Amino acid sequence: MKVGVVGGSGYVGGELLRILLQHEKVDVVYATSRKYSGEYVFRVHPNLRGLTDLQFTDPSAEQIASNCDLVFTAVPHGESVKVMPRLIESGLKVIDLSADFRLRNPEDYEKWYGYKHPYPELLKRFVYGVPELYRDEIRNTRFVACPGCMAVTSILALAPFVKADLIDRKHIVVDSKIGSSGGGTKPTLGTHHAERYGVIRPYKPVGHRHTAEIEQELSLLANEKVVVSMSPHAVNIVRGILCTIHTYPKRQITVPEVWKTLRGFYKEEPFIRFVRDRKGLYRYPDPKVVVGSNFCDIGFELDEHANRLVLLSATDNLMKGAAGSAVQCMNVMAGFDERAGLKVGGLHPV
Repeated sequence: MKVGVVGGSGYVGGELLRILLQHEKVDVVYATSRKYSGEYVFRVHPNLRGLTDLQFTDPSAEQIASNCDLVFTAVPHGESVKVMPRLIESGLKVIDLSADFRLRNPEDYEKWYGYKHPYPELLKRFVYGVPELYRDEIRNTRFVACPGCMAVTSILALAPFVKADLIDRKHIVVDSKIGSSGGGTKPTLGTHHAERYGVIRPYKPVGHRHTAEIEQELSLLANEKVVVSMSPHAVNIVRGILCTIHTYPKRQITVPEVWKTLRGFYKEEPFIRFVRDRKGLYRYPDPKVVVGSNFCDIGFELDEHANRLVLLSATDNLMKGAAGSAVQCMNVMAGFDERAGLKVGGLHPV
């Protein structure tokens, strides 16, 4: 299958290219970048030297349509929506990694993103790109909207317990830590080394945009409105997310019941791992050990003193939080082995 990457010069675009260039079922024929048009891909992504001689080109919907079977759009929020109508009209399959088509209610874009969605009729055509929740829908669609990185890391931990109605659905607190690559390649004062290094910086204690996705997906599972409080922090790592999620059981629950809920919901899922070990340094999920992989590690602890179920989930924000999920969705859409191109463990140490 011939694939292209629109917006291939960013961190997510680079991860997409890294995975796809080693995927046995696809041929990467197109990668766009306005800034680096004409440059070899490996000059922007030096880790890809020797893997490809592809050059970046200016984005053109007509060229993409004539050369590709499927295209990934890895452009900034607000940019994808500008090119999407032409891509859809061309008959291509599209996997979008921006936020432009994640939310089902167009009014939510005004609340969380501050703009009126120009193509609200297109929102219902996109499937939310979490195979663990929407595998059948992804298999039968042409258009996928991949989740936000902190959103998917939170949703995957919470979904089994919200679905089982074990926790208070109105009081869920997500404390998220994310690495610097989550900010993208465009430099700002906040990403300047002298200001970014060594921090544990709360940067959106309330009202973070990913809250909308978490509430949307959990509310659909619960068939009622779920309320989530989310507070993200920038921390001194490059890649990775750790979500510490505070939930409150509706009744007293036991450790075996928590295990049963997790295992029942995620039976045989290839990229979900449970981590709650009695020995060793890594007894709970830790983003350090998922870097470079498409795994979401989920763990928990019960706090009997405060009637609290603490959920912990870890992902690589550029993989399961973005490019890895996108390729996993592509595999489902195309009928490939869902693990194709993604059968790698995390790097350790990093």
